[in-house]
Amino acid sequence: MEETFMKAEAQKEHEWLHQLVGDWTAEITAVMAPDQPPMTSHGTESVRSLGGLWTIGEGQGDAPDGTPVLSVMTLGFDPAKGRFVGSFIASMMSMLWIYEGSLDADGKSLVLDTVGPAMTGDGSMVKYQDIITFLSPDHRTLTSRAQGADGQWTEFMTAHYRRKA
Repeated sequence: MEETFMKAEAQKEHEWLHQLVGDWTAEITAVMAPDQPPMTSHGTESVRSLGGLWTIGEGQGDAPDGTPVLSVMTLGFDPAKGRFVGSFIASMMSMLWIYEGSLDADGKSLVLDTVGPAMTGDGSMVKYQDIITFLSPDHRTLTSRAQGADGQWTEFMTAHYRRKA
């Protein structure tokens, strides 16, 4: 093990992640199926820093059908890859989502790429993106979208997070 491995120092990308730290309320709008209207639910998220290099976001709330949901999102930046990295798990699914991503050109949005099972339930795997966008220091969104066979992206969930006072 190289000595530098144990001496990671925060980069500007880690500082970007630090703006997630805090307690948030969330309003989530999701489309459960193409032929159904959007459903809204509410939740909270508490995000903490782990050594200034990682963020851990623990969410709780209700799914649109009222089922309680717990989630954990980890995010960091890997200087060797030059990419943001992370994971997402939630109490209503058995999938471990692995993220890799980058900031958009204006530095306001973090685009996280991942792969998971298609919502069609046919067992195929498709590309997904979770996009975190800061609209202000106290208001951010998380937009989830899936890529169809035609290459087009379809948004299926948007959450508005507002920092608790």
